[in-house]
Amino acid sequence: MAIEVFNRYENKYLMDTKAFYGIYNRLMEYMELDAYNRNDKFYSISNLYYDTDHHTLIRDSLSKPKYREKLRIRAYGVPGPDAKVYVELKKKVFGLVNKRRSAMKLDEAYEFVRSGRAPIYREGMNKQVVAEIEYFLSRYELRPMTYLAYDRIAMFCKGNRDLRITFDTNIRSRRCDLKLETGDYGEQLMDKGQWLMEVKAEKTVPVWLAKLLSELGMYRTSFSKYGNEYKKSIRYAERAEESARERIVL
Repeated sequence: MAIEVFNRYENKYLMDTKAFYGIYNRLMEYMELDAYNRNDKFYSISNLYYDTDHHTLIRDSLSKPKYREKLRIRAYGVPGPDAKVYVELKKKVFGLVNKRRSAMKLDEAYEFVRSGRAPIYREGMNKQVVAEIEYFLSRYELRPMTYLAYDRIAMFCKGNRDLRITFDTNIRSRRCDLKLETGDYGEQLMDKGQWLMEVKAEKTVPVWLAKLLSELGMYRTSFSKYGNEYKKSIRYAERAEESARERIVL
């Protein structure tokens, strides 16, 4: 059964392909690949992020408050109409990431977020999580805002499933055709050959990993996929529009 409630710290690192292979090969001494990576090199994840017309959720998140939250529908690959997806509520409180999600069919997920009314409970749904998402939806008027997809390699520490490391690449996004089932195409969010590594742990990272990161000269960075997509497609456009208006006035 898929895990539906996560509480963990997440540290992020950006790197090029050479650095990726350097750390990937070293990590395999301590870790094993996720089941979805054992037959194919990558598996793809697609997300539909929701926000208000004024981008309230992502603007608040980028201001780095002690508490921030986001809502998305997540699928693995390109889902069909009856495919299982997850409605996810992601919160961050004093650096601790709390993610709560419940599985449902794609059309149920769309209607849930659109109407704010929870679907009729059936086996496979998490009642408590659905109730929390329903309350969240009552506080905002949301609409689908952006699509984000990426290719992932994931691994778990041998003998310690609390430590998970993921590598995402080919991160692509779009602000049109906002349906998960219409394909995972989009504009590149990062330069070709760039990778985003995320170290996810319930507590502190093990000593061996801390030493490895130090040895390879890897340092934590702040990188939000949705945040960077927003800055690239909306904030920069707003600034350009403001500059154009100022030139007209002058």
